[in-house]
Amino acid sequence: MPQDTSQDLLARASAWLAEDPDPETRDELAKLIEARDTAALSDRFSGTLQFGTAGLRGELGAGPMRMNRAVVIRAAAGLASYLVKQPAHPRSTDDLVVIGYDARHKSADFARDTAAVMTGAGLRAVLLPRPLPTPVLAFAIRHLGAVAGVEVTASHNPPRDNGYKVYLGDGSQIVPPADAEIAAEIDAVEALADVPRPDDGWFTLDEEVLEAYLARTDAVLTPDSPRTATTVYTAMHGVGKDVLLAAFARAGFPAPVLVAEQAEPDPDFPTVAFPNPEEPGAMDLAFATARRTDPDLVIANDPDADRCAVAVPDGGDWRMLRGDEVGALLAAHIVRKGTAGPDAVFAESIVSSSLLGRIAEKAGIAYEETLTGFKWIARVENIRYGYEEALGYCVDPEGVRDKDGITAALAITELASELKEEGRTLLDLLDELAVTHGLHATDQLSVRVEDLSIIANAMARLRETPPTHLAGLPVTSAEDLTKGTESLPPTDGLRYHLTGARVIVRPSGTEPKLKCYLEVVVPVADASALPAARAQAAETLAAIKRDLSAAAGI
Repeated sequence: MPQDTSQDLLARASAWLAEDPDPETRDELAKLIEARDTAALSDRFSGTLQFGTAGLRGELGAGPMRMNRAVVIRAAAGLASYLVKQPAHPRSTDDLVVIGYDARHKSADFARDTAAVMTGAGLRAVLLPRPLPTPVLAFAIRHLGAVAGVEVTASHNPPRDNGYKVYLGDGSQIVPPADAEIAAEIDAVEALADVPRPDDGWFTLDEEVLEAYLARTDAVLTPDSPRTATTVYTAMHGVGKDVLLAAFARAGFPAPVLVAEQAEPDPDFPTVAFPNPEEPGAMDLAFATARRTDPDLVIANDPDADRCAVAVPDGGDWRMLRGDEVGALLAAHIVRKGTAGPDAVFAESIVSSSLLGRIAEKAGIAYEETLTGFKWIARVENIRYGYEEALGYCVDPEGVRDKDGITAALAITELASELKEEGRTLLDLLDELAVTHGLHATDQLSVRVEDLSIIANAMARLRETPPTHLAGLPVTSAEDLTKGTESLPPTDGLRYHLTGARVIVRPSGTEPKLKCYLEVVVPVADASALPAARAQAAETLAAIKRDLSAAAGI
């Protein structure tokens, strides 16, 4: 593809400026054009933000490579065109599209633009009453019988990002081929002036939809179960606080102690470098609050409250549980309660711990692995419970066909309460699971990059010269997942099975990261063997990290 001349670039930027509906991005772009800042313009006009199975996500700013009102209006017009061409979903009663949004910069604007475009296309659009957790939107789609839903959120991305997530009428996120078909409709949108955008005609829902969501959270808990565990809670500057507090009050749990500095929505996320409970330092204020108040648990949501992080007292201080540990605990809780049902399926993504399969097998529950992301997990037939290691848990798939950080928090606090009544803790239950099924130790090698070619080069290197040994363990099988498997559609990933270990390498679908997921399984004879098993697992994981880094050249 030939390089743009500066004149071509300035002409394209000027054409974009002429139809940009947002005074802020117009001002930004006008200044760049006036300064003839071809480097900045090239960055914004080097292509278009691509719509895929994660919808759209990117940095806010002017131009087609940024998240802005012009890009969102085009995305909404393409989605509307796609929906108009589809046969009605069996659950839907009319052409209703429900739209939710978080508290990030521009989220409310993007939601209103989407409502206007849907209305202009002849669809019925409704907005959630205010910034609310993503799982409330996922619930609302099924509750209202909508044909689709849109959530404006960038989840736990940096403050300057925003995103656009699309659900269809079954309440699940889009998967192929719908993503490509919607993308084609977006590409077909020409001038913004051709997209009808009336000034009114859509509706803002009242509190009934939230009350219905909160009523549905009752399904997560066992009637008359203990509700005694105490918690510290952080909303991570997001939208989770009010809904989680209402859910906990409804359930009869002690009111969580709030991390005051992070309790209210703030799109600048001033106390964290990345508003993600998994990132170093993000939980420091929560742990400081816990040291002062001595709760049984620390609970954290990410900014759109679809993820749930859990920390527990351990050796005089606080320790974050890995997503795989919480995933196993919630599965064990469902088994303990006996609420799975005869046709139930436990499901997880391929990057999550194989311990879930062991728990399911022993309990006589069917088990399935899927590709990464709840867009796949939530679609498993007869799913009773699904999780992903990145702090995502679906504990009530009949209510929310997606990860839900509110109901997951309720479920883990109920489990902690039950164990507390027995004089035990979540760590005690994890020990029991390790003795029963083997110690499943997981870790992640995650590399954030500025230059995406680093990720492409690492994947190419591993494909061309796959490792034969990692940590001294022979690689017994190496799969290139771009070819798919008997049970999985193709995806950009590599999977290595070793003697007593497993490694999966994939580019992140939502961030500029290469992610390597590691698991080591060590048999455990009894509880006294756990310390040695943990030491062995930690040593093996560290060695796999080292050898994999060398093999990938990262």
